[in-house]
Amino acid sequence: MTMTTIGKSELVWREHSAIPGKSLTLGCMILYLSAVILIPLAAIVLRPWSNGIGGFIAILTSPRVFAALKLSYGTAAIAALINTFFGLIVAWTLTRYRFPLRRVIDSVIDLPFALPTSVAGISLSALYAHEGWLGAPLAAVGIKVAYTPLGILIALVFIGLPFVARTIEPVLAEMSLEAEEAAATLGATRYQTLFRVVLPALAPALVTGSTLAFARAVGEYGSVIFIAGNLPMVSEIAPLLIVIKLEEFDYAGAAAIGVIMLFTSLSILFALNALQRRLARR
Repeated sequence: MTMTTIGKSELVWREHSAIPGKSLTLGCMILYLSAVILIPLAAIVLRPWSNGIGGFIAILTSPRVFAALKLSYGTAAIAALINTFFGLIVAWTLTRYRFPLRRVIDSVIDLPFALPTSVAGISLSALYAHEGWLGAPLAAVGIKVAYTPLGILIALVFIGLPFVARTIEPVLAEMSLEAEEAAATLGATRYQTLFRVVLPALAPALVTGSTLAFARAVGEYGSVIFIAGNLPMVSEIAPLLIVIKLEEFDYAGAAAIGVIMLFTSLSILFALNALQRRLARR
């Protein structure tokens, strides 16, 4: 009886589906993904081997390349953690409270999405330069931001915050307050309610938002190069090193760095997605 009902439901859905045919839509999806993602990625993977495996390993074990990769992934991870914490606070404030200029602040959060990355980089470098509005008082106490790894971190935090806030907001908006009220009725403190009721429900969204922020930060280029200083072994990010090798016509070297970034990023993303699915099943 159940199988008959399911069969009839599927038949009705197929008759009234806006896009006819599973084969057609599946074929279009595979064709589009192949043209846009799979074929370019395959070209990147195959290109570095023109110099042989020895040349590939030599590029990846270069101190300059290792330092650039370490800086890119390290600052991206730290920026993602910072954005996870403050993104939760921003989303919570905008969702749970009403205050003046709330809509304006809500729109400002999306500014990194719409603002050209080069404009963001120029603005941040001017702001945190030695004589900038924020750079001058920080320099007075011995903290240099512009043209240092700290400047890179600030740029990555700037571009990554919306990914976390916008991922958590709809989950918070749909979350019922009954569980929090029940916990308070049973004598739970605010911290107990937060860590045992709210955060477990938000965990999948937090992991998703931090993953998106991390993925964007790893490959960020425009907003970073203006404030980084781009000193080899100090403040040179991996995407910039790829551009430098392309300008030197070292296509195999640029592709080799791209390959290691691709596989490292995919490994991290797969691990985070597995963690997200595990949290969602709880």
